[in-house]
Amino acid sequence: MRRRFDHRLPLAAIALAFFALPILYLASLSFKTKDDVLSGAFLPGTVTLANWAQAFEAAPLSTFTVNSVTVALLSGLLTVLITVPAAYAVLRLRYGWQRLSDVTLSSFMAPPIVAIIPLFYLLKGAGLLNTVAGLVLVYGMVNVPVAYWLITPFLRRVPVELEQAAELDGAGPLRRLVSIVLPLIAPGLAATGLIVTILAYNEFLFASVFTFGNETRTLPVGISLFQGDRLVNFGQMAAASLTGIVPVYLVALFLQRFLVQGLAHGGIK
Repeated sequence: MRRRFDHRLPLAAIALAFFALPILYLASLSFKTKDDVLSGAFLPGTVTLANWAQAFEAAPLSTFTVNSVTVALLSGLLTVLITVPAAYAVLRLRYGWQRLSDVTLSSFMAPPIVAIIPLFYLLKGAGLLNTVAGLVLVYGMVNVPVAYWLITPFLRRVPVELEQAAELDGAGPLRRLVSIVLPLIAPGLAATGLIVTILAYNEFLFASVFTFGNETRTLPVGISLFQGDRLVNFGQMAAASLTGIVPVYLVALFLQRFLVQGLAHGGIK
């Protein structure tokens, strides 16, 4: 019996090519000589490892990577720690305005550059300018609107009766949040934490303005240093870019199950 052709396969192949080809071209670019880069060919005519060695010699990429990972993880944790109690207070304890989620998300839609000057002077006054701690604080606060918008649907799906029963047994708001709500929204917390962590890892504008030295720069800023006034070291930049992509891809590879589970759990009514 002849098997029916699955018409979804061509669409899947197109989607895979759309997302994979830029990464494959970046990998190919990292092994090209300068002449091959100018030729525009997809595959390198002469394979060279010089770009990788020169990229790590030209800039402390390992330091940049460690800074990016540290800032992303700590700011993601800070965002979740701020957002969960705030969202719970608004939805369950009726503190604040019930349309707060819409207002907070709308603030995220504004161009980030409008906050550069006030944040610069706030960090300078607090002595956190050009520090990893300063970036952690900025990213942790900036990503709160996104986290609030993501966590709110999970909180709404928690049955109120469970909390009411715990309240009758004498459990206070904090006890109900920690013992009942958090275990039930664990997939949502994982998905939200992963998303805001990746957002912080990829951020460039704030990091380029609030950090000045190699000891505090993040990887996106470090990659931009390979672009000179008259010459762009495309091969070295490609090698540095792949170095920065690896941590994100490893996280996505090992935690994609939690991300998909969390987003799907929040979307089911």
